[in-house]
Amino acid sequence: MANFENNLKDLKIELPETQSPIANYVPGVRTGNLLFLSGAGPLPDQNGELKLGKLGSDLSVEEGYNSARSTCINLLSRIKNEIGSIDNVVRIVKIFCMVNSTTDFTSQPLVANGCSDLLVEVFGDYGKHSRSAVGVAALPNNWPIEIEMIVEIK
Repeated sequence: MANFENNLKDLKIELPETQSPIANYVPGVRTGNLLFLSGAGPLPDQNGELKLGKLGSDLSVEEGYNSARSTCINLLSRIKNEIGSIDNVVRIVKIFCMVNSTTDFTSQPLVANGCSDLLVEVFGDYGKHSRSAVGVAALPNNWPIEIEMIVEIK
């Protein structure tokens, strides 16, 4: 039996309350045994700060990585809100990472690793997923990253 919730505790990660959508959409749609999560952005850090801006001009790769990790925590919170417990996850199928970046920034995969690495830390082999990491000209609220996720659930 999966005990992904305990993995979160071991990592000292507390999932926040889910945020309401900022436009006309729902946070997640379940069809059959798949959960499709709408794009989410990062959460403020422990000091209440939220790093915003473009990779390649405003933020370093490390700051982008941390932003992707924070966004992953936001998505894990959405999963829990949608299905009751992350222990009901069978596997992470795919993530789609959009990185707010300058035209000459080419390290989008390194930024997206912030989410991918955390998924493997929490779900082990079940957290290994397919992925796209692309650069975009702008994101809502000047987020450095927005991530969508597809999850197989019980």
